[in-house]
Amino acid sequence: MIQITSSTELPSLREKVILQTSDNLKLVGELALPVQNHPVATLLTLHPLPTHGGFMDSHILRKAANRLPALADIAVLRFNTRGTSSPNGTSEGSFGDGVTEERDLEAALAFLQSRNLSPVWLVGWSFGTELAIKYGYDKAIAGAILLSPPLRRANEKDLANWIGAGKEIIALIPEHDDYLPPEPARTRFSVLPEATIIAVDGAKHLWVGESSTKRVLDEIVRAVNPSKYPLPESF
Repeated sequence: MIQITSSTELPSLREKVILQTSDNLKLVGELALPVQNHPVATLLTLHPLPTHGGFMDSHILRKAANRLPALADIAVLRFNTRGTSSPNGTSEGSFGDGVTEERDLEAALAFLQSRNLSPVWLVGWSFGTELAIKYGYDKAIAGAILLSPPLRRANEKDLANWIGAGKEIIALIPEHDDYLPPEPARTRFSVLPEATIIAVDGAKHLWVGESSTKRVLDEIVRAVNPSKYPLPESF
């Protein structure tokens, strides 16, 4: 038995993948699957702002792929949006400021459909939440989990599109977020009564530290596979 720490990588089936967009770009990614069981759900992760250092290997997304296939029978797809580089490689194209990235999301969903991986949950972090909010409401997904949503490119009108969509939307708001702390977040999300707002005491926008990581992953599992909540601290 090992204690789970920030650097722990648990067993999973990992596959480098290429996503093909409708405008003929190739996006690099990685799919992590449970070793033995068919996944009960799949996370389609959307990384933070690439012009400010965000990519598919940003720590929360990497740790989700390192832990959740083994601990919760959840598959994790990570990929670099257009023009984004990370240790896993560089995706073709250039940054589209959250507009042309809609095609990247669609390519990732098409890939998961081709692998028969469902239900799909979007997990967006910062810039990734903007893509989830703007483009996820009419897609074949179970819901969206939003980490540190800034609500800059996405706005109240985009949130209102989710009304009656039959999809869950859960926002994790750090107490000390630099862009949208809990009280303003509750006000802005009020246009979508179905949204669940979870304020996380002591946390910051980047979710630094193992306690913040564990809280995020626990909340993801509570939504996606509640039978595995809370996650263990050893394996």
